Amino acid sequence: MRLEGSQVYPVPVDEVMAMFRDGTATVERYESMGHRDVEVVELDADDDTVRIVSTRVVDVDLPGFAKKALTPTNTMKQTDEWRRHDDGSWSGTFAVDVQGAPVHIDGSMKLAPEAEGARHEVTLELKVKIPIIGGKVADWVGKNDAQPTLDAEFAFNAQRLGG
Repeated sequence: MRLEGSQVYPVPVDEVMAMFRDGTATVERYESMGHRDVEVVELDADDDTVRIVSTRVVDVDLPGFAKKALTPTNTMKQTDEWRRHDDGSWSGTFAVDVQGAPVHIDGSMKLAPEAEGARHEVTLELKVKIPIIGGKVADWVGKNDAQPTLDAEFAFNAQRLGG
């Protein structure tokens, strides 16, 4: 399942990247969504690259058809990698490993200057490797967990950046 979203923040790209470089902001972002035991396990940044690895425990209210194949509480390990471009924009990739579950999320991110501030675009691909019901589970997770999580991330970032 593929999902896309975007948000315009009322600040320049550099201010958004400063937030992404801030491990405290990462922890607060996921805690604001009800995730727990959030940790930044790696944060490596310079002028042109940013790499953030975080873990968190997430509870999901699974539908009946998915309860035999998945557990409602999972530890997620996320790796975000950003790189700066000559035009002042940034692009990157992310991967989310749902540990112990046949679920994987990866995608791409863009952050570009815009008249109103900075546009943040995210595209994600959700894969569930479960015979027969994998597509149905991916569809449910996308609509009921992945999309609300993406929306909540955009909302947190906008609020933190003053938008």
